[in-house]
Amino acid sequence: METVEDIVIVGAGIAGLTTSLGLHRLGIRSLVLESSESLRVTGFAFTTWSNAWRALDAVGIGDSLRQQHLQIQGIVVTSSTSGQPSSERSLKAKGKHGENETRCMRRKLLLEALEKELPSGTIRFSSKVVSVEESGYFKLVHLDDGSIIKTKVLIGCDGVNSVVAKWLGFKKPAFVGRSSIRGYSEFKDSHGFGPRFLQFFGKGIRSGFIPCDDKTVYWFFTWSPSSQDKEVEDDPAKMKQFVLRKCHELPDRVKAVLDNTPLDGIICSPLRYRHPWEVLWGNISKGNVCVAGDALHPMTPDLGQGGCAALEDGIVLARSIAEVLKKTPSEEIEETAAGELEKEEFKSIEMGLKKFAKERRWRSFDLITTAYVVGSIQQSEGKIMNLLRDIFSVYLAGLLSKRADFDFGKLTISDHMQ
Repeated sequence: METVEDIVIVGAGIAGLTTSLGLHRLGIRSLVLESSESLRVTGFAFTTWSNAWRALDAVGIGDSLRQQHLQIQGIVVTSSTSGQPSSERSLKAKGKHGENETRCMRRKLLLEALEKELPSGTIRFSSKVVSVEESGYFKLVHLDDGSIIKTKVLIGCDGVNSVVAKWLGFKKPAFVGRSSIRGYSEFKDSHGFGPRFLQFFGKGIRSGFIPCDDKTVYWFFTWSPSSQDKEVEDDPAKMKQFVLRKCHELPDRVKAVLDNTPLDGIICSPLRYRHPWEVLWGNISKGNVCVAGDALHPMTPDLGQGGCAALEDGIVLARSIAEVLKKTPSEEIEETAAGELEKEEFKSIEMGLKKFAKERRWRSFDLITTAYVVGSIQQSEGKIMNLLRDIFSVYLAGLLSKRADFDFGKLTISDHMQ
């Protein structure tokens, strides 16, 4: 069975839902295809910096999410090799584009907030895309149930294993030789943490603990696994004991967070990224197809910008598409001119997606590259690199805030195009 849709977005993650809601705010309908049976909340939480909050405000859900998440006031960095006392940097410094705002966002709450604002039927669950096919000025999206969707615009927000990115010619993201164990701990009473982001470095590992609210703490642990560590990565109980053993020197209140983490609140994943030169030279868009979010710029988590960049993508992409679709003639035309209209509309969409690609190419390159370098320094074990890391860690908060201080524009289109 073949159906027709103007805009198909593959993936109901952060980038996909933000793009869809951005389009909805601009009066344009889209269909979001999600392979799973419900919203995907893998990863538990992520740091949302000021750029993310500007994007959330743009689609109208920022205030409701602020009420559910604690604002982080500072970042405390501790080195286990230098012997130096912990250093703290404020996260409230004002940037070029406004006040800095940092919170730890529960992924489930974000996705639910985005879904709630979308028209009923926007997301189609259990809809796995298996291939993409050309059909004149349209794309045919083939699903694993045998159905086909014909669309004017195809947007791949389908993560690191993106079918759409593969169609555009991107290679699979590369492994960086590090893995991350992430956890989510919820206390019956207050956890006792202040509004601080605690980071610990040294001996080839990096860990962080950041409260989401008064009762919940999100944590991560990254390291370079040996061949003996492989069995740890598949067993939550072994993961938990492994992290506790590696973090035995951390303060008791931090270890209490690890102790309190349920086994179903722990996951492990190898860290992957797209080679930055692929983003510079690859096809972010081609014709009426493009990618966004992790399908475009998978990066290591060392800047905390993966989810934030996906939110930025959604705003820029929705604006770029709306600008061209809003000025495309919608009135009935004679059948003999229909082919010409399809051609002109295709060219307009192509230009809109090229504009998106141009805006996001260097931003993606910068974030991927910086995250990779930061991660390499933070988890180094050599004496010289340890010294560099201990010097660098003092400026880490400033670097994180600087990368978040970015102007990606507003969710508006020119008056003459409406």
